[in-house]
Amino acid sequence: MSWIALRALVRKDLLLYFTDRRAVIMGFIAPIAIASFFGSIFSGQGNSEAARIPIAIVDEDGGAVSRAVVSGAQGDKTLKVTTPARAAARAAVRAGSITVAVVIPAGFGDAAGRAFFGGGTPPPVTMWFDPSHAAELGMVRGIMTQHVMGAVSKEMFGGPAGQQMVGESLKGLDALNMPADQKDALRTLLQSVQRLSSSSPQTGGGGRGFTMPYTVAEEAVTSQASIPYNGYAHSFAGMGTQFILFAAIDLGIGILLERQRGLWKRLRSAPLSRLLLLGGKALSGATIGIVTMLVAFAFAIVVFKVRIAGSVAGFLAITAAFAIMAATFGLLIAALGNTPGGTRGVSILATLLMVMLGGAWVPSFIFPAWLQRVTVVIPVRWAVDGLDAMTWRGLGLSAAVLPTLVLLGFSLLFGSLALARFRWEEA
Repeated sequence: MSWIALRALVRKDLLLYFTDRRAVIMGFIAPIAIASFFGSIFSGQGNSEAARIPIAIVDEDGGAVSRAVVSGAQGDKTLKVTTPARAAARAAVRAGSITVAVVIPAGFGDAAGRAFFGGGTPPPVTMWFDPSHAAELGMVRGIMTQHVMGAVSKEMFGGPAGQQMVGESLKGLDALNMPADQKDALRTLLQSVQRLSSSSPQTGGGGRGFTMPYTVAEEAVTSQASIPYNGYAHSFAGMGTQFILFAAIDLGIGILLERQRGLWKRLRSAPLSRLLLLGGKALSGATIGIVTMLVAFAFAIVVFKVRIAGSVAGFLAITAAFAIMAATFGLLIAALGNTPGGTRGVSILATLLMVMLGGAWVPSFIFPAWLQRVTVVIPVRWAVDGLDAMTWRGLGLSAAVLPTLVLLGFSLLFGSLALARFRWEEA
């Protein structure tokens, strides 16, 4: 009996929704249009504590120069530096917890010293970066250039390795392929550096080199090299969550209108529990939310080549969990609201704040550091980050477990409050 009644309630709500063609079209077209706009803006790209750029430095050299580079970067107020192992650093970039990973290869100090005086090939420094933070890559590259040049020049002009390198450069100067006058000028410079180092070996010179002491090999880290970063994936996740919440507002306002007209008072006389009636509303609202997200992403897949590079099951789980959360949010609106008109404005404001703080409009990494920490209590943040993980990040099903559980936890909280506070009649 309960199952038949529940099915009838859900079927009635879905028929009413899909017979309103204008509402259906707006429910599907609006998120697609706005997501397309935001995706075109962010597809490749403080009055408080500034958020430091999280980077990892993998020091495979361990020499004086590389240690000085790491020390200088750790003291930089723009960077938040960790020093994990190579595999852990790459995994952190892929998961999005690290923006850039800098790999200093073995033998870097010696090779950079030779290249500093034009006598060798610049060693390659690899930078793995999160492609959704491409703008920050340039900042990290410039900052690392500063610290590398400072460390190399200091060692070459004042350190023991520099003295040895200058001596070797003088011995091999005649073998260099350069004009005689340039060799003479370079010999004079190296002899001057040698005398300076001998007279005051503890003084760092900090001078400029003649060549860039390293090259950068940049690699965008996603799930597969054949699938590049697609900013439309994030914008469609954000706009999809926003319009599912708007549909939840309509669900809550609809319940208030039905109560205002006395419908819920009449339903109270039927052999249907309050849990069954509210559960039917939640199920129909969740179904509409799931369909909205799937239609939006189907459009993104066909038109903008968005790919679910991670787990399809994880994508569906996060979508369903968020749709259920939004539906219970709609029930909470109905339980706490008084008049439909007054409740609508407050609900829209709350929804827009959740969407904005949850990173649906713009990625949350541009927020101040304190705000990034606070927004973990916003369910939209979990949904957007989870959908990013399942689409362009290409993470596995395990990465969908926590967002799904958190969203279901919000659903349980909102649903319980709605069930406890719901009134059959207008106050």
